[in-house]
Amino acid sequence: MQKLLFLVALAFSASSCQFTETMVMNDDGSGTMTVEANLNEMMAFGGAAVTDSMKVKMDTIIYMKQFLEEKKDSISQLSAIEQAKLKKLENFNIHINMNSETSEMVYDISTKFKNITEANDILNGLEQASNLMPNADSNTEIKKEEDSPEIIGVNYSFKKGVFKRDAYIKDKIAHQQQIDSMKQAEAFMGGSNYTLNYTFPKKIKTISNPEATFSEDKKTVIVQAPFMEYFKNPDLLDLEVELEN
Repeated sequence: MQKLLFLVALAFSASSCQFTETMVMNDDGSGTMTVEANLNEMMAFGGAAVTDSMKVKMDTIIYMKQFLEEKKDSISQLSAIEQAKLKKLENFNIHINMNSETSEMVYDISTKFKNITEANDILNGLEQASNLMPNADSNTEIKKEEDSPEIIGVNYSFKKGVFKRDAYIKDKIAHQQQIDSMKQAEAFMGGSNYTLNYTFPKKIKTISNPEATFSEDKKTVIVQAPFMEYFKNPDLLDLEVELEN
């Protein structure tokens, strides 16, 4: 999240960045979860700062389980904290699509889950994507960085027909420091949003957020909040959804 905020800050023109969290759940509680960071407008207005004025074109999928095995020697050189973060991502795939000529830059991380709790580390995975950028010869390497605190986490659960999303602050000191560092850019980020797009196997009976919108079949719900407001107060996108029997 910290690195994503840095990328957003580069877009302090009138540009915006869009974050979308998409879930599709099956009858048995299994499903897929994807979190996407669409930074196309940032690339259009401030892409040079991201690409170091070089032409960049890539469309790469990193299968984390395979990647961790292939790079185990490099990973062993990281701190124990960073190694543990990567280990949690072995069931995730990271997709990086970047083209400086067409001003495209999209990161997404996805996972298939048997139980929604398996997706609890997905935001940490989106942050790690910025450390796994392929180089010019398409080889993906791990960038060594100092240990950075995880600032915001999310817990998901689904029990007895009730789905819950509970976001929380992991490190309050680092959270406040990040908010303070973003104050200058905040006025220019009004178009940046974080959107939840969830599809369930049954119709939705009740939902905790009164601002939610629904599909015609009442199985898909969409909830959106300004990104900076969500970052300041993660509870803004907490959600409880009860499904029909």
